Amino acid sequence: MQTDIDPRNLIGRKAFDAKGTKIGTIDEVYLDDATGVPEWAAIRTGLFSRDAFVPLEPSELIDGALQVPFDRALIKDAPDFGVGRHLSPEQELQLYHHYGLDITPSATLPDHDFGKLAGTEEA
Repeated sequence: MQTDIDPRNLIGRKAFDAKGTKIGTIDEVYLDDATGVPEWAAIRTGLFSRDAFVPLEPSELIDGALQVPFDRALIKDAPDFGVGRHLSPEQELQLYHHYGLDITPSATLPDHDFGKLAGTEEA
């Protein structure tokens, strides 16, 4: 995904799956702890009012909407970790495995609540 996009501008945008079927609306964007780069979007699916995490890479922003290269059913079945909290490295690995993405985990960081949600300012 384009990394020059302000993650706050993603919130409220529609998201579509690989077939063009609407998934829902982006509720939150999660940043990588080490780099601050937007990494995950929490999409309100409308299915039992739950948010599903989707990776922003390899998703694309097309015509103002997020195009996610996965099927809606796979997204719907993603692990549910709740929103508004920090994703631990283990939870991120579970999500990457769920989507079949091959990642090499970086050095394990301590599981502290130092992650930030896009658009939140802390002193």
